[in-house]
Amino acid sequence: MDVAACMVGRPSRDRSCVERMRERMRPDKPNILFLMSDEHRADVTGFEGNPVIRTPNLDRLAATGTVFRNAYTPSPICIPARQSMMAGQFPRTTGCESYGQDLRPGHMTFSRRLAQYGYQTVVSGKLHHMGTDQMQGWTKRLYGDMEVSPAFLESKEQSEFDKYARPSPKWSQAKEVMRSGIGKGPSVAHDRLTVEAALQFIDDYFNSTYYDREKIEPLLLKVSLLQPHYPYLTSEEKFTYYLNRVKTYSGESPFDHPFLSRMEVRPGTDASERELRRATAAYYGMVETIDEHYGTILRALTHAGQNLDDWIIVYTADHGEMLGQHGIWEKQKFFEASARVPLIIRYPGMFPEGKIVGQNVGLCDLFATLCELAGVPVPGGLDSRSLVPLLAGDDAAWDNEAVSQFRGRNLMIKRDHLKYHYYGPDMPEVLFDLQRNPEETVNFIGEPEYRERIDRFRRRAGELGFG
Repeated sequence: MDVAACMVGRPSRDRSCVERMRERMRPDKPNILFLMSDEHRADVTGFEGNPVIRTPNLDRLAATGTVFRNAYTPSPICIPARQSMMAGQFPRTTGCESYGQDLRPGHMTFSRRLAQYGYQTVVSGKLHHMGTDQMQGWTKRLYGDMEVSPAFLESKEQSEFDKYARPSPKWSQAKEVMRSGIGKGPSVAHDRLTVEAALQFIDDYFNSTYYDREKIEPLLLKVSLLQPHYPYLTSEEKFTYYLNRVKTYSGESPFDHPFLSRMEVRPGTDASERELRRATAAYYGMVETIDEHYGTILRALTHAGQNLDDWIIVYTADHGEMLGQHGIWEKQKFFEASARVPLIIRYPGMFPEGKIVGQNVGLCDLFATLCELAGVPVPGGLDSRSLVPLLAGDDAAWDNEAVSQFRGRNLMIKRDHLKYHYYGPDMPEVLFDLQRNPEETVNFIGEPEYRERIDRFRRRAGELGFG
């Protein structure tokens, strides 16, 4: 089978197909556009069949790229997810397992690796680094959350810090729901400035109308938005469009588990049905807003003379949002709504268009993938697997596993259609079978027919340092 056969998207067991495609990638370093959002659940997209949401720009990327239908976050919370993705390592490997932690200064990230091999690595928007290394491999930061947490200050006088109480960065989840609606919250303002900075950079980089300097280095440009992260606020037009179209999960009860039932918002007690619908409508409006922002970025690159078919374009999010499913909101859980993320990789000059990959993958896998596509050697010590074989239609050697971790004690392993949860010795294990019960309402952990698979999951958990 030759390279042309790979391009039409037929699955292949012939390893030479992928090897030939890899050879074709090496001569040039393509530009890379990495689009990222925060808290975007995968099924609130047009390309996943949602009949209400308006995401035309993401839908076009999906239609001309590859959609990974079973992509999972390495951790269902912002900081560990983002740092694991950048490091190509699980949270247990990086040591960044909870909110408020960060990668060690100088830690290898895919931005650092590509910069070592000649890439200009530029980011506008959210990175969520808390430590003193605010660059972590990026050669230029345009706008974003550049702030060092007091926890990382060396030789600080703790007694002085103890005098000041730092307020919580968020309301209770019930209050987040009740305060949702029309407005311009911090996420909205953040994203507007993020996009403005990216647009200015694109014009300066590719046009350079003042100095008229040609740019010859390959570029990794990341545009990282904060929406649809709470507070759930959107424009009047979007809010009124979605308010009477969205459906809520107000009829669902919490799952019977001491951790998976936390962060419940009780309909009729903590928030009314109308307030739940308002929050859902605002969330949908924020998703539409990020789609508009990405369209603006894509048009700016095209206006600057860039052929986007020559670019690698990635879209993903750090984690999802429960949105009231199972009676709970926010993230942190290994339910599909929280742990599964949208993932599109578009490189039409190399891979077939409109392809859907059903294998289990993780955001950690993007490190090795970008290195291979850019012709950059993959460093050792990663938990990252290149997605290039799956992009080329070859799943023969794929283990079909995805791993997610949280707070050093919670673990999810998904293999094939089974999803295993471990929460330490004091909480019950959970096993979901997404073929038999895609709603994730039944725990099959005690069923005899799963015993052998559960034993395999437990052994794998031990290999990962759990249990």
